[in-house]
Amino acid sequence: MMQYTQEFMTQVQIEISEKIICQDGFVKENLKTVAGVDLAYWTQENQEFAVCCIVVLDYQTGKVLEKKQFHDKIQVAYQAGFLAFRELPLVLETVKKLEIKPDLYIFDGNGYLHPRHAGIASHAGVILNMPTIGIAKSYYKIFDVDYNQPEVIAGSYQDIMIQQEVYGRVLRTHENVKPIFLSIGHKICLDTATEIAMHFVTKESHIPMPTRLADLETHVARKLILEKS
Repeated sequence: MMQYTQEFMTQVQIEISEKIICQDGFVKENLKTVAGVDLAYWTQENQEFAVCCIVVLDYQTGKVLEKKQFHDKIQVAYQAGFLAFRELPLVLETVKKLEIKPDLYIFDGNGYLHPRHAGIASHAGVILNMPTIGIAKSYYKIFDVDYNQPEVIAGSYQDIMIQQEVYGRVLRTHENVKPIFLSIGHKICLDTATEIAMHFVTKESHIPMPTRLADLETHVARKLILEKS
């Protein structure tokens, strides 16, 4: 297990944050394919493993076009705020297996909503040089700042202001349902990210379908891998 120093990882994240583009790097009308990315973990014989699953969807129809996965040992020890260093190697290997190059990636996790704006969605976006969005199911509190609840109606939101800067957005995708925590990753603005997230919300799920399906795939993949081992 590799043990990067916090000083090293912090410096890498600062360099990543300086490269983030907070504007759309694509034309919305030309958006054809969107990928959802998620990972699931398990421990086997005192070794930590994870599987990364990527599901590519047609933007207009929501039809699943492709699914790919990759699993391996986790090589970097967990440290809060540095999740990308654990997950990115598996993400990049899974991306290599894709036959369809998505126009945009949505990650189950944070992007700009991070102490150094370098959550997994931002880190991966800069490395891949692709538009990315981060969608988290729980709030990652930064500098002890809480968020304000949006109205209970679908589509309502509250921006997450930290040190007089917008870090992300609390978005209510369904009426009277727990909100999600949205942030840009790279090459996209927050309003466009919100529009895309809402586009993929269905009656069955308040989580946008790309990451919802990727999450489901990780559970199936992990079960099959463990059965074969």
